[in-house]
Amino acid sequence: MRTRIYYRGPDALVSDDQFVWHPRTAPLVFAISDLHNVGLVQAPARIRPYAPAFAAVALAASAAGWALLPDPAIYVLVFLGLAIPAVAMMWREPGRWELHAQYRGAAVVLYSSPDPRVFNQVSRALRRAMEDTRRTPWGYGLAAA
Repeated sequence: MRTRIYYRGPDALVSDDQFVWHPRTAPLVFAISDLHNVGLVQAPARIRPYAPAFAAVALAASAAGWALLPDPAIYVLVFLGLAIPAVAMMWREPGRWELHAQYRGAAVVLYSSPDPRVFNQVSRALRRAMEDTRRTPWGYGLAAA
């Protein structure tokens, strides 16, 4: 019997019997038949861990630059013109979409992506794989009639 592939991408694979996620670490493999209570969660944007350090460096540089520039008004305009866009771009990580589930009695994060298009493709493929697996009696490990 051939394995049916519902989705194959750079970070995930959904087949009729497995869901595989390739995060930055080792791949996570889940048996489709053991997944229950799958749900979609939008994780909120969060402050990047290096943003406070970047703000401290910018503040220290501004204190040192105060003595070097002859006119404080020029200093303030240059500093704000550079610092505000830089901090705005680096301050928050974008929100992420996540698939959460119960897997063999434990709560797990099946998949996570900041790209809504790819996330929707993966979650739709998983939904189809689960629907097709649960239609067959042997999807639960029961003997076929």
